Amino acid sequence: MTGLVQWVRDEVTYSQGYMQGRYVALPSSFSDLYGATVSKLTSLVSIPLPLLSMLALPIFGGSSTTISLGVFWLTWFGLVSSHSHLTIELYGTLAIRAFLFLLPALGFLAFDCVLPKLSRRMKARGREHLPLRLGRDKVLRIAGIAVGNVLLSVLLQTFLEILFSRVLHLRSLIKVSSTIPLPWSILRDILGGFVVRGVAHYVVHRYYLHTYDTVLKTWHITWQHSIEFPFSVVAAYDHPVNYLLAVWMPTILPAYLFRWHVLTWHLFTAITSLEDLFLYSGYAVLPSTIILAGMARRIEAHFESVQAGKDVGNFGRLGLLDLLVGSTCKDEDDVLDDINEETEKHNVKERAQGAVNSAMDGIERKQKARRRK
Repeated sequence: MTGLVQWVRDEVTYSQGYMQGRYVALPSSFSDLYGATVSKLTSLVSIPLPLLSMLALPIFGGSSTTISLGVFWLTWFGLVSSHSHLTIELYGTLAIRAFLFLLPALGFLAFDCVLPKLSRRMKARGREHLPLRLGRDKVLRIAGIAVGNVLLSVLLQTFLEILFSRVLHLRSLIKVSSTIPLPWSILRDILGGFVVRGVAHYVVHRYYLHTYDTVLKTWHITWQHSIEFPFSVVAAYDHPVNYLLAVWMPTILPAYLFRWHVLTWHLFTAITSLEDLFLYSGYAVLPSTIILAGMARRIEAHFESVQAGKDVGNFGRLGLLDLLVGSTCKDEDDVLDDINEETEKHNVKERAQGAVNSAMDGIERKQKARRRK
């Protein structure tokens, strides 16, 4: 009991000293406030630079892989040396979510609202996909809640990191160090992360948001599924509790389970942010004609099945779990159909057969040449 009281006293004393120090450090004039704001914004923008340099140098650098990795390591080492681990993890996460999801999604939304005639031509379902059909007030509400949900997820991540590393004095949930993980370990972790994320999202989405008659299902139907067809911002639009359970928790779960390096987490966050941006966009032209286009169609079919009120399906993202379990929407192509359609479009079978025939002809010619000798 005495030890507990002493621990409480120490924590209170530390908190008082910390708050006094922070109060003294507060800007006392407009110029100080301006300088502190610019400094924070510069720090926020600089945190995802190592990830961007890792992606861009091999493509645009024109230098060898060794030099590219050397420049990346120096950039990363300087960042780790000059910023706290909590700052790197959380500011990096916020910057990636902002630049790869929120800002582009809001840009798509503005484009759809300002130029509806042009946007309608690019949408898969034409006018049905235009956000303004919902009314200006509801569109603004959707955008505001989506931004709030993303910020809420970063705040929750901040709370958990502070709880584990500073209150409970345990190691951080996500590893931050100057050591850079090897490329194949990053690839292995990301592939495993997509498996964990896919299973967790499928279970939560199917059973807790659509099957069990709970308040979560009511929230999901009256919030996200009040929209007939989605657009990019809708990926983050739902009741905050539902968003944290069905979107944020499955995404961050593998990072916490396997204690990923922060670079792996940032790369995974970048990929999933772009995935949300394009899958819910409603545009007919997407970067990947095989995977993303099929995933986007299945999400639209899911929304359509909920609106119809029966035979709800397509609870997963990729569609593989729906195919294995048998929860695909009726009369809707599954992931295997997408692959077969794409192979037929590019004549993959004919090309493969032609390559085999050419190889066999080459072997026969070599055998005939040897016999003549």
